[in-house]
Parts: sequence; structure tokens; C-alpha cells
Amino acid sequence: MIEDHCEYQRYYSKKLENSTLTLPRGGRKQDNEWSPYTDNGGTAAAISGKGYVIIAGDTRLNGDFCINTRHDESKLFQLTPKTFLASGGMQADRLQLQQVLKYQVEWYKYNNGGQTPSTPAIAQLLSTVLYRRRSFPYYTFNIIGGIDEHGNGVCYSYDAVGCTEPLNYGTTGTASSFIEPLMDCLIRRSNMVSQAPAELTKEEALVMLKNAFTGAAERDIFTGDAVRFYILTRDGCTTEVLPLRKD
Repeated sequence: MIEDHCEYQRYYSKKLENSTLTLPRGGRKQDNEWSPYTDNGGTAAAISGKGYVIIAGDTRLNGDFCINTRHDESKLFQLTPKTFLASGGMQADRLQLQQVLKYQVEWYKYNNGGQTPSTPAIAQLLSTVLYRRRSFPYYTFNIIGGIDEHGNGVCYSYDAVGCTEPLNYGTTGTASSFIEPLMDCLIRRSNMVSQAPAELTKEEALVMLKNAFTGAAERDIFTGDAVRFYILTRDGCTTEVLPLRKD
């Protein structure tokens, strides 16, 4: 036993000088990060023209590099007889957003004697709903496609907080980076010298979308199984289904 305080201090100061801090071999333990969002994959697109608009979405639903279902129909949702909503991103958020818009449309009809809101009015409504949730946004990236008051097709593309602009085509989802450049080239022709934007017929637009989704399914593992097309005209809505690769 060390009785003297000076000896005590001398003894332990040497012990501290010789001591070293050793870490476990695994290094610092990493905390797992949690996120309220997930991307369930898949792709949606739309093309509009004079007298028509075509909205398309694949039927594959993904999660954590696995296929949850091959028959998902939640990417496309009919809001009115002349307006569709196409959404990519998180399935839970897009289902919630669809219900919010559905009830807003029903409330509008109740307050206006059964009158159905126009496609531009619904496009503005969606922008307002998304911006209102900007502090904790819906993890969805949306397209509104429909027939306007003049009987022509129109598309509105959105980011997660409601920024939008009217165009004659739009894409969203995991394969949009494959489909949108094709549309830029063949429809807008923005990178072609002295080339006016193309005026596609309904049949030409449908063939283009079929080819675009077929090519996207070859490159994007989150897009596949089948693609469903809703073709809106002044006369009503028709549906087509195109099988895609299933691996």
C-alpha cells in the first residue's frame, strides 16, 4: 500500500502514461438509419394529342429487391371520366393521395350540383395538395392526364411538392430515365435542328408507348410483367394490356 500522497500521485501518473485505449476489432458500431419512405418501383407514362390522351403503367410492385406482386394496378387511378392520375414512388403514399383526391372531387361535385371538375382544375388541386404537405411530403411523383374543355389531351407532370407544368407527355418511376429521352427525341425533337415537334396520332402514340415499355423492361429490373394502357378520347375510355418480360 502506498501511504504517501506524493508517492500515490507519482505511481498513478506513470500508470496513466503507459495505458493505451484499444477499440474492438469491428471498429465503431454503426447505428441503423430508419426512413419513413420506400420506393416500390415501377413506371408510368402518358402521351396526349388532339382528341386523345394515353396513360400507361406497369403491373410490377417491388420491395427490397423482391417482387411483391405481378398484378399491381395502383399506379393508375381514374379520378373522373376524363381525368386519370398516374403515380410512381411509394405505394402506401400514392394510395393515400388517391383517396384524398377522390374525396376532394366528390366534395366539389356535392357543392356544384353534380358538376365534374375539369382536368386543369384537378391538376391545380393536386399541386395544392402536394404543396400543403411539403414539410413531410407524399413520396409520390405524379402525372395528371386527361381531356380538357376543348376536347384535346393534356398532361401535367409533378415533383413531390407540387411543381408542375402542362406538357403533351410525361414519365415517372424507375424507368423514366429510359423512356423520357425517347419521348424528348421523337415527340418534342428538342435536340434536332430545324425539326418541329411531332403531331402523333392516337395509334402512333400507342405504338410508341408499347415500344418504350418493352425496351424499359429489358433494362430496369423494377419494371415488368405487364403494362396497362388507358386510352381516353371524347367518346370515352378503352383499355389495353401488353405482356412484358417476367424475370
